[in-house]
Amino acid sequence: MAQAISSKEVVILEEGSVTLPLGFKAGGIHCGIKRKKLDLGYIVSDVPAIAAGVYTTNIFQAAPLLVTQESIAKENKIQAILVNSGNANACTGEQGLTDAFEMQKEFASELGIQSHLVGVTSTGVIGELLPMEKIKTGIKQILMNEYENEENFKKSILTTDTCMKQIAVQVKIDGKTVTIGGTAKGSGMIHPNMATMLGFVTTDANVAHDDLLYALKDVTNQTFNMITVDGDTSTNDMVLVMANGLVANNQLTKEHPDWELFVDGLKIVCESLAKKIARDGEGATKLIEVQVNGAYSQNEARAVGKSIISSNLVKTAIYGTDPNWGRIVTAAGYSGVPIEPSLLDVSLGQYKVFEKGLPCPIVEEQVKEYLQQENIKILVELNQGDYNATAWGCDLTYDYVKINASYRT
Repeated sequence: MAQAISSKEVVILEEGSVTLPLGFKAGGIHCGIKRKKLDLGYIVSDVPAIAAGVYTTNIFQAAPLLVTQESIAKENKIQAILVNSGNANACTGEQGLTDAFEMQKEFASELGIQSHLVGVTSTGVIGELLPMEKIKTGIKQILMNEYENEENFKKSILTTDTCMKQIAVQVKIDGKTVTIGGTAKGSGMIHPNMATMLGFVTTDANVAHDDLLYALKDVTNQTFNMITVDGDTSTNDMVLVMANGLVANNQLTKEHPDWELFVDGLKIVCESLAKKIARDGEGATKLIEVQVNGAYSQNEARAVGKSIISSNLVKTAIYGTDPNWGRIVTAAGYSGVPIEPSLLDVSLGQYKVFEKGLPCPIVEEQVKEYLQQENIKILVELNQGDYNATAWGCDLTYDYVKINASYRT
């Protein structure tokens, strides 16, 4: 499915992913970390690609994140990413770091490239050492043709996810078709400022490193950092972008006339993946969107949105189809933003439930019927300024407790 949006054409390809841009391949294999499911995957570019990454703010960063950050810092490039699921390689001390470097070295050897051109990442249970013999055996087999399959890669990175998440867009840069593709995993331990999620974005555009990193950070603040499932920020989260330049456009920088179009495409990819992660929250039945308008600043708009979308009381009310506007107002009130109560408006979908600091008369059955839908929008009008922000999350259900009560078993 494709559609064109915005004033300049951006073609959205819902079934596209990380191998749609020129010069990328991906695959995955079962190496034995998990009982049966695929658990080791890769993305490889034909040539070294400019790389940029953003990482979890959790103090306990997992070993693979440290290795990948160090590798990218050498020359702002990587050519491959190796991912394992089922084991986070986090809180594993010096041995965990040694194992992450070993994964990197082994895969680089199979590819015939320098070790620092391989990024590594892991996701899964925290505090357990990687089964390195199984992983090394998997690495020696993973590049076989039978395992080169984009679907294999998308499956190999999943943990408690119930679905794969992917998208691609195409834009015209210097008259050439540039493709940006992405896939992600994430379902639980999801909270603003990175959470248990991995995002991988590839593009065949020629982009300057510093500008790519600037764009990724800015877009991440508007997308991945505006989602929450359960308020927990993980140890392993990252979003990586690889730009291999094979379209051979004039190098994209902030001064390039098509720069904003490229950033729009990157934002569409990241926003789509972020929303799919939020919708796939463990046990979730609904995607909740909180639109905050009329703030004094962008940061204040984001803070109010995050506060509301993170509220367990709001999330359970949406699950129970309870139009409890009091929980929304309360969450806005403790956001730390100086809100003028007499100016505040709140709507659930098309139904205004709170206006100028006072409750509105509603037909409760109508609002409850709206809350039975899969996609719920909460609109908050601060009426104090000109800045807006959007946050996404999901409802909190009985199944979330069931899933996480038995996560290690």
